[in-house]
Amino acid sequence: MPKSLTPRLAALRDEIHGYAKEFGLDFFDTVFEMVSYDEMNMVAAYGGFPTRYPHWRWGMEYEQLAKGYEYGLSKIYELVINNDPCYAYLMESNPEVDQKLVMAHVYGHCDFFKNNFSFRHTNRRMIDDMANHATRVRRWVDKIGVEKVEDFIDRTLSLENLIDQHAPHIRRNPDPQRAEEEAKSNERVEGFKVNREYMRGFINPSEFMDSQRKRAEDEKQQRKRFPERPQRDVLYFLLEHAPLEPWEVDILSILRDEAYYFAPQGQTKIMNEGWASYWHSTIMTRRALRDDEIIDYADHHSGTMGVRPGAINPYKLGIELWRDIEDRWNKGKFGKEWDECDDLRARQAWDKKLGAGREKIFEVRKHYNDITFIDTFLTAEFAQQQKLFVYGFNDKRNSWEILDREFRKVKNKLLTSLTNFGQPIIEVVDGNYENRSELLLAHKHDGQDLKGDYARETLRNLQSLWRRPVNIITRYDGKGTLLRYDGQHHSEKKVEL
Repeated sequence: MPKSLTPRLAALRDEIHGYAKEFGLDFFDTVFEMVSYDEMNMVAAYGGFPTRYPHWRWGMEYEQLAKGYEYGLSKIYELVINNDPCYAYLMESNPEVDQKLVMAHVYGHCDFFKNNFSFRHTNRRMIDDMANHATRVRRWVDKIGVEKVEDFIDRTLSLENLIDQHAPHIRRNPDPQRAEEEAKSNERVEGFKVNREYMRGFINPSEFMDSQRKRAEDEKQQRKRFPERPQRDVLYFLLEHAPLEPWEVDILSILRDEAYYFAPQGQTKIMNEGWASYWHSTIMTRRALRDDEIIDYADHHSGTMGVRPGAINPYKLGIELWRDIEDRWNKGKFGKEWDECDDLRARQAWDKKLGAGREKIFEVRKHYNDITFIDTFLTAEFAQQQKLFVYGFNDKRNSWEILDREFRKVKNKLLTSLTNFGQPIIEVVDGNYENRSELLLAHKHDGQDLKGDYARETLRNLQSLWRRPVNIITRYDGKGTLLRYDGQHHSEKKVEL
């Protein structure tokens, strides 16, 4: 069980807390708890929470983490929960310098959770709701049976990315009642043309006009789409319209709530980890480190920032980009004059001594997510300094290799990998496809084809919830393709896009 901090660690916490406040960080109250390495692996397997609903995948996660630690392949330094108050865990076997580093890192995360717009609508009492979710699922297990519930969770987890991650910030659909009232106010049924007003009642009697209105209403209902416009939140559509049993509705709503809770963390991985790393580096090197701790700190910090070929380290990319932004705004390397300067020596010596870097990074921390962060602030100079490139697999040589170093291609590749977490964008376009109660989805093709095996298994799981055949329109080799699963067989056919 987690333990409270020792007096020495409590004193260090207060010290680091004071440094964080001194530098201007603004965070929720933060509760630190001590755990053993085994308990840390347990909590990490649960996604940082003390308890989750029962499912086999937590055991699998724990086994991977435990073996990684035992074999010296990986080590978890910190876990922090976006909550009010925030909860963070310290491993009791870590040396003092690591505890200080982790505390400083945690305060950076907590500041980001509280102030970044992506987390504005998240549940700040999620640690309690996770426990409630676990209780609800266990009740259904007792009532329905573990195999049935676990099988449903398996199928639903394969669909948990089919949400509209921007929904908390954008109202995509109009108010249904208001839209209906406006539609009725715009309706006008015309009878036969009347040249003289006194003849209107004879040429267009009330019975005839009533029948015309009914006919217009019937035609309107037939034309009405279901849903009226494409809907990205596929899980919500299933909750509203799929013929689910009460226990299935409850569990699906739980998994959807948790998917929305974790979505902002996926949207800000580079920013968030870079921000926390920036502040642990700043606090440790400028305030908290003792002389005899410098070597150990440098060793552990460099291990976190290490980059392996062909992969992006969010800690490294994030911290370097935060530092670049601070440096640019301190020296005035932005704006029209900077953009128009083509003298390499002048650009290298550029320093307007504005000193606005710290203010700028706090502003960026509040208003950006990973995509807008990269799109706005990643420059050609930065890409060159960090040796960023596009890589791919060469079939002829049977090896991975660098394909391009051109800045625009590097930036676009990085942005593409971040859009929708690098996963395909799927929308519900028709819940009554061809008037047969079949479900039709559409893949918003961005140049990357769907993986055939993934698509078929996803259709299989969707069909198990919809109870009717499920279809998806996508594009393969530039041609429209309709994939279909009817509950027994997969099929596909070419369609016009």
